[in-house]
Amino acid sequence: MHTPAPHNPQDPSAPLLSGHGLVKAYGPTYALAGVDIDVRAGEAVAIMGASGSGKTTLLHVLAGIIVPDAGAVTLQTRSGARSVHALREAERSALRREELGFVFQQGLLVPELTAVENVALPLMLAGHPREAAQVHAAQWLAALGLAGMDDRRIGQLSGGQAQRVAIARAQATGARVVFADEPTGALDSATSGEVMTALLDSTLRQGHALVVVTHDPQVAARCTRTIRLRDGRIVAGDSATAVAR
Repeated sequence: MHTPAPHNPQDPSAPLLSGHGLVKAYGPTYALAGVDIDVRAGEAVAIMGASGSGKTTLLHVLAGIIVPDAGAVTLQTRSGARSVHALREAERSALRREELGFVFQQGLLVPELTAVENVALPLMLAGHPREAAQVHAAQWLAALGLAGMDDRRIGQLSGGQAQRVAIARAQATGARVVFADEPTGALDSATSGEVMTALLDSTLRQGHALVVVTHDPQVAARCTRTIRLRDGRIVAGDSATAVAR
């Protein structure tokens, strides 16, 4: 198994997240068949491909949700480079909680909790006092245009508002990489644009990175670059500068 040399965390040119030689098979079918990808701070990478091409598997492997059969994932954390695939499950869970953020198509918010409680939850799980966590959560909600909605439950919000709560939750811990799996898939085109603006601005203005799985070319066009998968392999990439966000 190839393990890349650790990057110097002080090197601004080093990738924030790297995957090399990534392989994942389910029986005779390869979801990933040797994928290499680097994601740098301050960029948004869109992953596109037909259903079954391996794009969601790639996101899950990069995020440490599943372990590849071969290859290595390296993340530049606040304390230095970590080989994600080499960590125990409990360590990967802590890494996801402290260094990574997630936004899914349906948000995966807790309906019984208010907006501010949903955003504060990962902070509290990381050991922050409840009051301080909720103050920080409220600041993120306000920054994303949800001031005054702290006490609303998820069922009292529109789809776009709920996704902004999910974005606030992803950002509240200071996630260095935010992963988004079809974050606008359940939204109309106007709301989709608003959510992508919130997601891009809140991530990139901090110098962090965004990895987006999407089927929508308009979403991909707003990212820094796009890679395309087919049968578990990268078949095309675009490093062109992103259009205006």
